[in-house]
Amino acid sequence: MHPTLTDQAEPRVVLSRASLLVAACSTIIEWYDFTLCLYFATVLSRVFFGPGATSLLTALGGFAVSYLMRPLGALVFGHIGDRYGRRRMLLLSMAVMTGAMLVTALLPTHAQIGAGAGWLLLLLRCLMAFSVGGEYTGVVAYLLEGARPGRRGLVTSLAAAASEVGALLAVGVCALLVYGLPTASVDTWGWRLPFLLGAVLAGGVWLARSTMQESPDFERQQEAGTVPTSPLRHTLRYHRPAILRTFAISALGSITYYVGITYVPTFLATTGQRGEGEALGLSTIAAFVVILVTPFVGLLSDRLGRKPVLAVLAGASALLPITLFSLMRGGSTQQAVLGAVVLAAVAGGVSAVGAAATAEQFPGEGRLSGLALGATAATAVFGGLTPFLAELLIARTGWPLVPGAMIALVALLVLPVLLTMPETAFSGKRTT
Repeated sequence: MHPTLTDQAEPRVVLSRASLLVAACSTIIEWYDFTLCLYFATVLSRVFFGPGATSLLTALGGFAVSYLMRPLGALVFGHIGDRYGRRRMLLLSMAVMTGAMLVTALLPTHAQIGAGAGWLLLLLRCLMAFSVGGEYTGVVAYLLEGARPGRRGLVTSLAAAASEVGALLAVGVCALLVYGLPTASVDTWGWRLPFLLGAVLAGGVWLARSTMQESPDFERQQEAGTVPTSPLRHTLRYHRPAILRTFAISALGSITYYVGITYVPTFLATTGQRGEGEALGLSTIAAFVVILVTPFVGLLSDRLGRKPVLAVLAGASALLPITLFSLMRGGSTQQAVLGAVVLAAVAGGVSAVGAAATAEQFPGEGRLSGLALGATAATAVFGGLTPFLAELLIARTGWPLVPGAMIALVALLVLPVLLTMPETAFSGKRTT
């Protein structure tokens, strides 16, 4: 027999706080790198693709294509985690990330080797995306399996909060460089410093991870002899409905985050209503809101259940975004802040409860492969492509509130799935 959802909800030995803290904080690196490339895109386009009007578009297009490597990385690293252990997978993914950031910092520029510099950068972005593919889902699974049953929502939500810390760190580093060095110095050598810092941070996380315990759930599988030899086949055979539910939850989480937070600076710049400084300020406020909201919502989902909290957040995602984007675009400064804060709170809330809810759709056996098929695939579609699609639709339709409508549409489509899915939060009524 294969394990069921109720099997995985039973209490087991929990991991040490040190192991949980190392795992939760390690998502800082993933989002430091992502945000660094986003906010440093104009510099990287000049350095690696040379001068010209098409350099930035080429760089952004290449970054978008590299994003599609994430689902492939999730499948590969998911297989490793399901077959050989969560700890081994997390060590391997961080080692690849460390190497990719270090080599990026040492790359030759367009001025030195011509067009080859751009190709080398894109190759390393693909390698980075490949390693990141299994990173977040691996961390979430590890936290879920190592936390006390009644605190899984809170503990797994810390991964989402730590991601925003990485984003804020990247914003701070970029601001220091851009405002502290002449443009010529940034283009010549200054651009290497953030990647060197990232490599040092990633190397430090790898060392910390080497002290982590193995997931108690994977140790249970080893003792019981239930570790699947083909995790992907196992998941496809036994948990197809869970894959679909996970896809729906992650679709809502991805579009609320990537369109409701990540895309906002571009939206404010292209609609012409806010300056770059104000856009950056709103994005910084949004990041702080996510850091504050995620643990609260994670804890709330432990108390009330994943299902009702997700349903309320989906309802808010259907009703509010169009109005909130309108406030950010054309309202007063106070109204713009209100719009950004509420959008960030909704997106952070979905990410917080979605972390536990997606991982709980699967038993320990094949959990990472299931998350790769559902969660990471949804992120690639509704995260990597939707900001580009939002910008394209605004240009084609002339309606600046398209991003809000996109979020609302996805929320309406996934709401029936959320309302009919089984509750997975630990009730406290089961006995060991």
